[in-house]
Amino acid sequence: MPGRIVQLFTSLILILLLLVSAAYAQGPSAFFDPGAQQSGGGSPGGGLVPVEPNVDGGAVPIGATAQVVVRFRNDGATPVQTTSIRLYPSSTVSATISLDQCQEAALSPGAECAIALSVKGLQAGAWRVEMLVSHTGRTRLVSSTLTGTVEASGEGTEKLSSDVEAIPDEVDFESLTASQTLVEPVILRNITSIPINISDIYIDASDNAGFSLKTECESLQPGQACIATVRWSPKLRGPVSGVLVVKHDGPTALSSVPLKGAYDPETVNQAETFPEAVPGKGLLVASQTEIDFGNEIEKASTITVSLVNAGDSDLTLRTIDVAGKDNGLTIRGTGCQPGQVLEPIEACPLTVSWSPTYVGTLLDDIQIVHDGARGVLVLPVRGEAEGVVSQDQGAIMLSNVSAGPAVIGRQDITDLETEEDVEAALDIPAPQKPASAQSGGQARGFVPQVSNPASVLDGLKITSFSPTRAIVAGPGGSRIVFDNEAVVLGGIEWDVHIQRNGIEFTSQGQTVLLLFDRSLSSVNRVNSQSSNASSSSSGSDSDSGDGGDD
Repeated sequence: MPGRIVQLFTSLILILLLLVSAAYAQGPSAFFDPGAQQSGGGSPGGGLVPVEPNVDGGAVPIGATAQVVVRFRNDGATPVQTTSIRLYPSSTVSATISLDQCQEAALSPGAECAIALSVKGLQAGAWRVEMLVSHTGRTRLVSSTLTGTVEASGEGTEKLSSDVEAIPDEVDFESLTASQTLVEPVILRNITSIPINISDIYIDASDNAGFSLKTECESLQPGQACIATVRWSPKLRGPVSGVLVVKHDGPTALSSVPLKGAYDPETVNQAETFPEAVPGKGLLVASQTEIDFGNEIEKASTITVSLVNAGDSDLTLRTIDVAGKDNGLTIRGTGCQPGQVLEPIEACPLTVSWSPTYVGTLLDDIQIVHDGARGVLVLPVRGEAEGVVSQDQGAIMLSNVSAGPAVIGRQDITDLETEEDVEAALDIPAPQKPASAQSGGQARGFVPQVSNPASVLDGLKITSFSPTRAIVAGPGGSRIVFDNEAVVLGGIEWDVHIQRNGIEFTSQGQTVLLLFDRSLSSVNRVNSQSSNASSSSSGSDSDSGDGGDD
């Protein structure tokens, strides 16, 4: 009896084992987890699962961008479609999706897809990104976690980076001593993997800081850069500061560049006579910084200085004037002329003459206006006069036949054939033969040729004057000259013609007039005597008239 019970119990166990095996072969039962998933098959309504729930993103330097890949697998029995992906990064990084294979098409059972993230380090420290993926599987939602660290780059953990990198990250104009404008460029570069649009760029500073901005940055593709130019024109002494602000639609939405500088101008010194050379400009300098005639000047004096273009560009002389008036200071018409162009290292002579009109100190200046550096050159003119030079006693060139063609009315002098025709056209009185020639004496010897005969007669004065003779005084003594006779003065033989107010000296077709002091001339004396005679005559008539009345 006991053996039969054991045999019956064994048979029951075998029947149960057979039933369990048959049920397992047909499909899952209540003994299995409904959410359990198997490779190559499973219950309908499975979903996505991360291949690695926790992904190590590694170290990311500040300002750099790292690519991190997260993989997902469909462990269900039916295809699964990914509907949306959301990212939740920590404050130390920014994260964007650079590649998404999961949303391209429905994922077959057992297949895998990849999602690539661009993680940019913003601030040193640990970083974390949570990824939430919505799908059509039974679970509807799956998550994955990415972790890592952001490495500092030499300036500590307080430095914060942006999606738009600024190079340099700080603009320091340092200390400025000269009054001028400084310009510094700031390069703005998109260091993300997505396009960034710049909505606004401006400088936030005080109104007297002197900062200004010029830029055309609008949109930046990944890796693209643009330039913003910052100008600084100091207005006030001392330090200044400001901020270049860049607003954009990137993850950080903002970038900034500090601006600073200090203006400490030097003490202004007295301007030098000759300025410093400026590239691309002419520079006018003179062989002397001052024209000094010296002391004890009693007669007309002349000094010549050279005006030189010491710059690297052409220079045009505009005007050459004497600042003062009525002091006897004149500029000769030869040499440097208004409108003259001086090439680099080219020079011209400036001749200054002084015939003192009063006894005392000469304080005057010559102003030369040009288009070179500074634009004006001022040469002081100094001197001390002990005598006065009468302006009525200077030699005046009336005609110079040998000087070249001259226009006389509508007839050119070169069209005249004989010397008599030339003298008639110029209204030059025919020279009379000297007494020696008229009396059959010896002929004239060699006559030296002088380009400027008037200069030979400079310094001569007429001390005595009459219609037929006159006395001429000069450095070599006094000479008596007669009308219509020849005389040798200054090594040149002249034909003398005494006129009403002076003496005409003619030689080699050239006529020079030496004026007599009009205050002592015979014309004034005759006019004075006539006036006195008229007054006397009027008085006599008046007296006689009164007597007649009586």
